[in-house]
Amino acid sequence: MANIRDVARLAGVSSMTVSRVVNGTGYTSQETRARVERAIAELGYVPNAVARQLRSKRSHTIALVVTDITNPFFTTIARGVEDEAAGRDFGVMFCNTDESDAEEIAYLQMLIQRQVDGVLLVPASNSGNSLRLLHAHRVPVVVIDRRVRSTQIDEVRTDSEAGAYALVRHLVELGHRNIAMLSGRREISTSVDRVAGYRRALAEVGVEVDSRLVLYRGYDADAGLRMAREILDATPRPTAIFAANNFIAFGAMRALREAGIRVPDDMSVVAFDDLPDAWVMDPFMTVINQPAYDIGRRAAELLLERLTAAPAGAGRKCVLPGKLVVRGSSAPPSRLPATDGNGGAGPVRGTGARARRHEGIARC
Repeated sequence: MANIRDVARLAGVSSMTVSRVVNGTGYTSQETRARVERAIAELGYVPNAVARQLRSKRSHTIALVVTDITNPFFTTIARGVEDEAAGRDFGVMFCNTDESDAEEIAYLQMLIQRQVDGVLLVPASNSGNSLRLLHAHRVPVVVIDRRVRSTQIDEVRTDSEAGAYALVRHLVELGHRNIAMLSGRREISTSVDRVAGYRRALAEVGVEVDSRLVLYRGYDADAGLRMAREILDATPRPTAIFAANNFIAFGAMRALREAGIRVPDDMSVVAFDDLPDAWVMDPFMTVINQPAYDIGRRAAELLLERLTAAPAGAGRKCVLPGKLVVRGSSAPPSRLPATDGNGGAGPVRGTGARARRHEGIARC
């Protein structure tokens, strides 16, 4: 196995010069750097990362801890994180918690032991235990996708309340009033915010929310399946479903197919989160499209700024707008009672601009 002295001998330079080239420190002429790089390639030399870490007191590694790596929203975030980190010579470790507090703590303890330089975290709950653990070990953290109580923590997320409002307002404009809300766990901030947007949109047209139609369970397809089956037994049956993420929507659509309910002829379905083009040949779902790649890239930027420039002061809150994308899964109810006024069942006219109010400038 080649070492730094072998590279120096082949390139005709000192070991210190090879070290400067490898670590990107100090001045090295372009010609000398080229000779060293050719020698590294010829010998297959791999720098000793442990030795570099001991010298610099940095691992040049950050971690991305998410709740469900199978969700394309999080895989797209991961791509943004990876691209930004690679551009600054940082590696990325990926961890998946399955929305489990215990798994999250176990991963963070492992990452602390491995001396990662910082963590990008999608918290499994709002308990704050993970943030306290990282703070105790002086590991910088940026929270992704969710809100936290601390004013000292950087966070990057989509405006969930405004996005949910836009989706439900879209349904209201089509004439829907009896709308079911299928959400994740009650203690997660995205659930809180998306239900709040749902309630605001209905309150604006004088609709009192039926608590039986607001269900909290999980952000996976099985939870969506079970919640949809439950609301199908409601009387009167809802004319539309708002799924708080794309996986919930998958499960809900399966429940509707099993019950012989056609979308959107018999029931409309809308969802937070879009799907990558590679997943669907003919996009069908009306959604809020989150800027997942930008979320990942911006979160990595904030974390690396903390590591390299050590900016002082309060946590920075970067709230990015989602985009309402109307497709074929939403349509007017099949039977509209004859009513008038915004409190009734008829369509609301002239409010399209308000439904898209969340598509503003990012607040960072």
